[in-house]
Amino acid sequence: MSSPSVPCSGPATVVFDQSLTEYDFGPDHPMSPLRVDLTMRLATDLGVVGERLRVVPAPVASDDLIATVHRPELIEAVMRAGRDPFSADGAHGLGTDDNPIFRDMHHATAHIVGASVEAFRQVWSGESLHAANITGGLHHAMPGRASGFCIYNDVAVGIQWLLDQGAERVAYVDLDVHHGDGVERIFWNDPRVLTISLHETGQMLFPGTGFPQDLGGPEAPGSAVNVALPPGTGDAGWLRAFHAVVPPLLREFDPQVLVTQHGCDSHAEDPLAHLMLTVDGQRAAYLAVHELAHELCAGRWVATGGGGYAVVDVVPRAWTHLLAILSGAPLDPALETPDSWREHVRERLGRVAPMRLTDGRTPAYRDWGEGYDPDTWLDRAIHATRMEAFPLHGLDPLP
Repeated sequence: MSSPSVPCSGPATVVFDQSLTEYDFGPDHPMSPLRVDLTMRLATDLGVVGERLRVVPAPVASDDLIATVHRPELIEAVMRAGRDPFSADGAHGLGTDDNPIFRDMHHATAHIVGASVEAFRQVWSGESLHAANITGGLHHAMPGRASGFCIYNDVAVGIQWLLDQGAERVAYVDLDVHHGDGVERIFWNDPRVLTISLHETGQMLFPGTGFPQDLGGPEAPGSAVNVALPPGTGDAGWLRAFHAVVPPLLREFDPQVLVTQHGCDSHAEDPLAHLMLTVDGQRAAYLAVHELAHELCAGRWVATGGGGYAVVDVVPRAWTHLLAILSGAPLDPALETPDSWREHVRERLGRVAPMRLTDGRTPAYRDWGEGYDPDTWLDRAIHATRMEAFPLHGLDPLP
């Protein structure tokens, strides 16, 4: 089965200003802000940003806004650490290899939160049909603790903002290779929020959570759904899992807004994980998400970035495809990357940048309705999620 067609779109926005790259753990950390800079340069050079996608500046979130999700003691600890690195309190997950201290880290992270909430505001107000913050997607941060390169959870703050504005049903789909544990935990017992995470199994990968039996709290059974994929899963298997789980659940939940996290660390070249997707497979997922937003939410879609540590070869191409789809004008995967962008990469990093937006694959998958193979780890993983989660939504788990 091939990827879906692209429905009609509408006004779309990316929330960005260059100072968002100040979220910077240092030159030796995998989460380099260069990936954001290279993405925005590529998308601009290709005419996606500025021509088809409106850019709006990113406000800085207030402490009160951050506190709708995070405990005051975490906010205070982040402020102290950003002023004095020696004050870092390990109890709040700060000063670790994953979350080293950097100066003014509270302001830098509050800026990312503000950018995401502005994207949510754009969509909820109707100013934009789709909106993105590619610097966002810090999905591991917990209410009282930083975790996994994430200081504050901008996605959760944005979802909470929607709820506070009167939204009754918000769906969050996390496509990062790592389990979206922070967002899941924050809304664990809230039936207004459905969280779905497709990730490499926690048996093999940080944060070690996100199994089919993790289904939400006593007041919200089925509000959390997890697909724990085997290492080595490629385009065909990943798309098979996505389409077997995500569309049926979203259709039953009937969200008013679709929120998606697009960590592209599921790529075969990512150094921190073990899935085997291509940029082409990731693009197919973005197209599917876009189609679901139009089918179910009248187009209301908020997209964020997330993980992704192949800074030159993967992240800029993947997220440029995301922004192009968000704009309603997907790019031809066979399109060459601009000379200006490749030259910038060479001068800035001494690297040879990819020549095309494609990895040369045509993604296809076998539909779940065509049969379940219990001899494969992938199908057992999909089957386990459907068996656990689907009955809680009144759905038949069997093909």
